[in-house]
Amino acid sequence: MPDKGSTPIRILIVDDHPVLREGVASVLEDRPDMIVVGEARDGAEAVDRFRELRPDVTLMDLQMPVMNGVEAITAIRTEFPDARILVLTTYAGDVQAVRALKAGATGYLLKSGLRTEMLDAIHNVHRGRRHVQGDVAAEIAIHVVDEALSDRETAVLRLVAIGKANKEIARALSLSEETIKAHLKNIFAKLDVADRTHAVTVAARRGIIEL
Repeated sequence: MPDKGSTPIRILIVDDHPVLREGVASVLEDRPDMIVVGEARDGAEAVDRFRELRPDVTLMDLQMPVMNGVEAITAIRTEFPDARILVLTTYAGDVQAVRALKAGATGYLLKSGLRTEMLDAIHNVHRGRRHVQGDVAAEIAIHVVDEALSDRETAVLRLVAIGKANKEIARALSLSEETIKAHLKNIFAKLDVADRTHAVTVAARRGIIEL
């Protein structure tokens, strides 16, 4: 709790779901040390609202229309290097989290932890400290030495995820079927899986691809 008379932390909420924005605002409304100064429905609006409001902390969803959260974080941090951004997401995947942190997010919190951890996370991010929820930090630690999928392998896996056969993937990417088979072999080894279905499941959970 801040000292009496101190300035509350000014917060911008960014999420494409009104119910979620209302839920976050309701958690913060009775806090004397925090105040919601604005909301945005997508990443593009978030950039505009940030320019207008210059909040102390921005709570940023990742999966949004028009411009996603990672793109918005990159745009905001490019223009305002000192921006403090806390990701609020349903995705615990390590790849997604690392992508957001590399883009410039200071914290990463799952929406399931809103009531139990959000207030501490906001304070930490406001102070310039990194705050990554424990479950996500553990996932990052588990996979930190894993070899990442290449852009080509990720493209192959995206087509696998929508049900394309090897011949169709080869045609779409202007490659031979043998090359696609070689990519799939590498994908299975990197993800430690034995088949296409498991590869898609693991890749989606970790945030490598979106379903």
